[in-house]
Amino acid sequence: MPALALALALTAATPALDVVPRQARPGDAFLVVVRGAPAASGTAAGRDLAFFAGPSGQIAVAGLPVETPAGPLAVTVRLEPPGAGAEGGLSLSGTLEVTPPEFPHRELAVQREYVAPPAPEVQRRIEEDRAAFARAFAQPGSPPLFHGAFAWPRHARVTASYGEQRTLNGVKPSQHYGLDLQGAVGDPVHAANDGEVVLLRDCWASGLTLILAHGAGLYTAYFHLSRADVQEGERVTRGALVGAVGASGRASGPHLHWGVKVNDLYVDPESVLRLRLGGREPTAGRRPAAERHGPAGASSTR
Repeated sequence: MPALALALALTAATPALDVVPRQARPGDAFLVVVRGAPAASGTAAGRDLAFFAGPSGQIAVAGLPVETPAGPLAVTVRLEPPGAGAEGGLSLSGTLEVTPPEFPHRELAVQREYVAPPAPEVQRRIEEDRAAFARAFAQPGSPPLFHGAFAWPRHARVTASYGEQRTLNGVKPSQHYGLDLQGAVGDPVHAANDGEVVLLRDCWASGLTLILAHGAGLYTAYFHLSRADVQEGERVTRGALVGAVGASGRASGPHLHWGVKVNDLYVDPESVLRLRLGGREPTAGRRPAAERHGPAGASSTR
């Protein structure tokens, strides 16, 4: 259908806004879907929404900060019809019901060097790592590079969940912003979706680190690798081998720390696995019974 005809068809429809799912906990990702309008802008949880054209309308992937209080959360969207000025737009609103997070708590014993103030040379390395992460997560806005749901980077038992609150050596509080997946050194790690390698770096805390940019404001991060099988700037497809499990950086044993970011916010990877993104059904997001949380194993202190 020609672009003009498509725009007219969309604007002729009654605009509607959906929040999917309608219920989420702090730290979860969710979708804002606008039907019946060729362009939209809006906010959710104090953050701007970046829409892209999807099969069901304009779609934005959003995330909830872990500090979000339980209760109804307003999502507001402004429609931008072709040729209309700012005064010609319409507004839509929706509600996301935020449930209490109930994050687990764990006491961890780690080497003193990981909780004590770092030496000046270590502090310099940490600052350089932070700058590299910031550059990697500052990719220009783009449509999705993927065409379907996200998948597990490896099928393994989760040994530490997202949001887990930790006390290190009995004194230092911390929170976990990813999933730890059990594995032995050398076990394969796969790309969670189509994307581009925007960081490959040996970092002080996260060890050998790989970050993929997937477009639509989505990133996946793979920490503590023992090796990488890709290079910066390389395009990868969903399921491609990108590296191997390791224990590099600040880790108490071999495992994969897997993180997912929506724009500037780390979210629960499992919530992203459940999203319907494109044509593939999100079957990869259903963890088999044998892989549900078990006794705590080796984990990162991040």
